[in-house]
Amino acid sequence: MIESGPPARAVLVGLTVSIGIAAAHHPAPAQAVGAQVAPAAAYPGRYPFTEADVHFVTGMISHHAQAIVMAGWAPTHDASESVRRLCERIINAQTDEIQLMQVWLRDRNQPVPEAKPLPVRMKMGGVEHEMLMPGMLTDEQMKRLDQARGGEFDRLFLTFMVQHHRGAVTMVEQLFSSPGAGQDEAVYKFASDIFADQTTEIERMQKMLLTLPLR
Repeated sequence: MIESGPPARAVLVGLTVSIGIAAAHHPAPAQAVGAQVAPAAAYPGRYPFTEADVHFVTGMISHHAQAIVMAGWAPTHDASESVRRLCERIINAQTDEIQLMQVWLRDRNQPVPEAKPLPVRMKMGGVEHEMLMPGMLTDEQMKRLDQARGGEFDRLFLTFMVQHHRGAVTMVEQLFSSPGAGQDEAVYKFASDIFADQTTEIERMQKMLLTLPLR
């Protein structure tokens, strides 16, 4: 059950989900808004998907992969029992989501990335760039987390995972703000579930941080 938060958060959740629902049930013609879409005729009975959908799914695979690496360190880095339980939930949920997103890409004849925390390649101004998805940890942050043990690992893990989850929420908001995006039923469900789950986990982790012993 999602815990109630401040009124501002409730407004944000309602606004973002409303955007998604509107996109799902009242799709605007892609040509009218200039969105680039795959040929609708190739996927009868489905809404056409956009480049923003593909970018979101591709980027989220890499995003989830890093979270799984981080969570996988809990047993070997002397994490507390509460942090270990959280890590197990993250690994189970995000492993399943990665598999679903890889199937989504494969079914639509799109490149399917491995589940590795790597930068995603994007074209900007005709030039290809590599970039990390919002919230993903830098190499330096990952090194700090890997070197930590016990209470210090708990503190860094929760701090960095809040950052990581906020990035995922940002990715969902960017998706629903993209013209024509989020109309594919599976993408809409991926994005809505990620928004709800990770918003809830952010609140849980912030409370866990407040209960950690002072250093």
